[in-house]
Amino acid sequence: MQTERVTFLTTPDHKAALDAFAVGSGRSVGHVVREATSQYIAGGEGDEQEALALLSHEISLAVPRMQADMREAIASIERANKVVDDILAGGTRHP
Repeated sequence: MQTERVTFLTTPDHKAALDAFAVGSGRSVGHVVREATSQYIAGGEGDEQEALALLSHEISLAVPRMQADMREAIASIERANKVVDDILAGGTRHP
């Protein structure tokens, strides 16, 4: 498949939101943009309610994954803090 590069300018906030949406949905930014533009072209401007429903669905899928990732990160930080606390208190050596 032959490809072409497309570049567009956006605000930092929009780019951050696009990045977060892509990560939350387990897709690349390129995939999200290709999918969104394909839907836009296929449906013209489309129905705003339908677009909101699709976005709401994607958000409902992404939020639980983001929450699980945050819980995992917090648990990892807490484990690291415990190791540091043990070492500072003269406790056992950790690898």
